[in-house]
Order: sequence, then C-alpha cells, then structure tokens
Amino acid sequence: MTVKIYNSLSRKKEELIPIEKGKIKMYVCGMTVYSDAHIGHARTYFAFDVIRRYFEYKGYEVNYIQNITDVDDKIIIAAEKEKVDALEYSRRFADRCLNDLDRLGIRRADLYPKASETIPDMIKMIEHIIDNGYGYEADGDVYFAVEKFKDYGKLSGQKPDEMKTGARIQPGEKKHSPLDFALWKKSKPGEPSWDSPWGKGRPGWHIECSAMSSKYLGLPFDIHGGGMDLRFPHHENEIAQARAASGKNFSNFWMHIGLLTVDGEKMSKSIGNIININDLLKKWDAEVVRFFFAQAHYRSPPDFSETALKNADKGLIRIHRLKEKLEDIATDVSSVKIVENNLNDVEKQYLRSINEFKEQFEQTMDDDFNTPGAVASVFDFVNKNNKFFEDNSNPNKTLCKYALETLLKLGSILTLFQQEAAEADDQDESKIVNKLQALLKQYEKDIKETNIDKLMKILLEIREKARGKKDWKTSDDLRKQLEEIGFEIQDAQEGPVWRKK
Repeated sequence: MTVKIYNSLSRKKEELIPIEKGKIKMYVCGMTVYSDAHIGHARTYFAFDVIRRYFEYKGYEVNYIQNITDVDDKIIIAAEKEKVDALEYSRRFADRCLNDLDRLGIRRADLYPKASETIPDMIKMIEHIIDNGYGYEADGDVYFAVEKFKDYGKLSGQKPDEMKTGARIQPGEKKHSPLDFALWKKSKPGEPSWDSPWGKGRPGWHIECSAMSSKYLGLPFDIHGGGMDLRFPHHENEIAQARAASGKNFSNFWMHIGLLTVDGEKMSKSIGNIININDLLKKWDAEVVRFFFAQAHYRSPPDFSETALKNADKGLIRIHRLKEKLEDIATDVSSVKIVENNLNDVEKQYLRSINEFKEQFEQTMDDDFNTPGAVASVFDFVNKNNKFFEDNSNPNKTLCKYALETLLKLGSILTLFQQEAAEADDQDESKIVNKLQALLKQYEKDIKETNIDKLMKILLEIREKARGKKDWKTSDDLRKQLEEIGFEIQDAQEGPVWRKK
C-alpha cells in the first residue's frame, strides 16, 4: 500500500509519488537558537523523526534537511544582554539545543545548514526576485512585493485584500504596501552584517528557508514541514520567494504539526509554562516522553500533563514486559525460519496474529502516519500475546523469536527500545550488582542460606529501580546473569519473586 499524506496546500490526503523514485527529499524548518530547546520543539522534531523512520522502513532513501536560524532579532537582543557576540551566542545554543534533542532520543537530520553560512545563496535568490519584478530596494532594505505574486495566500487560505485590514507600515519602514515583507535588512550599529549589492545588512527571516531548501534539495522537492504556527506568514512567504526567484514549483507536499498545549494552556512565556527538554528529562525518562508524543496524531494538538505522562509510562511497562517475555523464551534461537506446515493449529493462529500486527501497523502508518493507530496495534499485539502465553505453557521458541523481531522493528519506528544513556548513579548501581552477583556465585562456600534472602532482596530492588527508570538493559542483564547462576526471577502482580532452580 502506498503512503497517503494530508497536504496542507490542497487540504486533502494525497498519494505520495516521490519526485525521484525510491528517494524522499524533506525539509523541515529548524530552531531559532536563542534559548534552550523546549517540549514544543521536541513535539515537532519527534513527529518528523517518526515520519523519516517510516519512510526508511518502506525502503526509501531519505534526505532530511533542517536549518538552524543563527541570525535573528531575538538572538541579537539576547546576545546584547549577555554582552557577547551574536554569532558566538547562537553557536553555543545551537549545540545545546541539538544535544538536548539527542538526549531525548530524536535522531538528527542529515544536514543542519546555518543562516550565517548561506548568506551568498540568499543574496543570489534576492537578486533573482528583484530581476523578475517581485522585489524592490528601499534605502538599503529590500522587500518582496506581495500583491505582484498572484498565488499569495493559497497555503493559508487568506486573500491579500483581506490581509490588508489592520496591516500597518511601522515607523522607519519604507515598503510600498503593509503586506510587503523584508528580504534584506539594512544593518544597525552593533548588529552582525554582511556586504550586499544594497549595502551592509542581514537577511530577512523568511528568505533563509527558501534559499537553503532550494540549494540542498533542488526544486521541486517532496515534503516541506514545520509547526502549524509557521504556515502563515513564514511558509506562505517561502513559497512566494522560491517561485518568484526560480519560476518553478517549490514543494509538492506541505505538512504541519499540531501545536502542543500544557495542561490545556497554550505555551507562553507570559504564562510561564514553557518546559525545557533539559528540565523535563530530570523528572521523566526520554522514552516515556517520546511514547506520549506517539499517542497523538502529528496534526492534532496534544495536551502535555503529568497524568498523560504517567499513562504513557504505564503503557510502556506493558510493552516492555512482552519484550522481556519474548526474549526469555527465544533466548537460544539465533535465526528465524518458519515452516508453516510443521506448526499445529494454535501455532498457526499465533503466526497469523504476528503477521496481522505487522499489516495493521503498516495500514495505519500508510494513512497519513497515524501513530495513535500504530500504538493501538502494538497494545492489541500485547494482549494477544498475553492470552497466547496463558493458554500455552511451552510456546514455540522460533515463533516467539519472530514475534520479538517484529515488535522491535515496528516499535523502533515509534522510537521505542532505544538504549538510553546511563546516568552516573546507574553506573554506580551496576558496580554494586556485579559485587553482589559475585557473592551469590560463592554462596554455597562462603555464606549461609539466610544471607541469600538479603542479597536477593537487594538485587531485586535494584532491578525494580532500573525498570522504573526504563533502564531495560540493566534490568535484563541482571535477570539473565542470575539465571545463569541458578536463580529464576518471576514478575508477579505483587512484585518480583525469586527461587533457586
């Protein structure tokens, strides 16, 4: 089945037919790096990470470009407050923002061009816009003449005549119409500036994305995306600039991410509800945050709350318990080779349920990347597996290995099962675990039976703490190592219990 995507430009779902067979060229508007990355950024870049992952799962080669705005009024103001160079200030925050997204488990784009590094390309595009009759210079500033571009407003559904209502020309601006927007800004004292045919200055915000996407992906390309708040005027202006400069179509598909709210409120500095990723990860595991995002469709406005994260946490525990169960059963199976004729009726039904899970997952993701539907298919698979294990005390190991591989492969599209970075206290706990395991290996010679209970209690508490932090590697390694020396752990409703084999 082919992928269908809701195109913001046509306002309907359309079948994706790549411009170049087997390849997807995707551009997403990146961060303006004047402060730390927050959960709104995470929401957008998680969504496009999942989209990119699914394209790769379908066999496409994806070229994913995301810009970094490092020249902007907000950056200049923030740098002035700290009395540092604006470009040095933005370099520092660019690294911090990307590192925070790394810690959250969001894969990086293939390229992050910076505005400051592509100024010549922007100047060249502005020259083409002027030459083609869509731009004009006014005392060192350069503006785009909106009313000369007949399709302006098509993406946002607005008409230029309606936009004029309430629009004003600010003091000092010399543009011809209130609708016109800046392509190039004459430099002010102390601001970063570059030489241009119109004098020293810096680019307007909108021109950078038109220039970067054209440079690195060519025109037209497959998908342009960003937050819903960028649809107008930023994306509307991008279309006008690119087409005015080149005469070519810009992007075939436009995708917009629903804006995140926090406890029902729009994120705002005035309200004080903007949550930085760094602060968020002090309290919540990265996988829990990502799983929360996965449960909302990319076009919907998810509401971030403690309750929602707790629910995501509970759901993750169910999924990881199935993963652990399948790993336990299939631990000795190195490869999957299933001969259906050799299976009994119960095993054939189990095989069908695995394949149905895969088909259901793909069908929902093919339909405009419906991650809530994909998550529902994962939980349905968990339930069917739990029922299967209740009815079968000796399940087919090869089938369980196939189920495990399917769960891991599809789950990774939703960013599940990543190895998270270990914190310092986790590393200290690992040392404790190793010492206690060494003692257990020698228990028959060196310690009494009464001490085994104490040691096992400590080990199980450490394992539960690791599971609580979603440190599945420590939890799994501990269980497996204990089994190797003759101790079996069972996860019961009242908590983990152990016995000597």
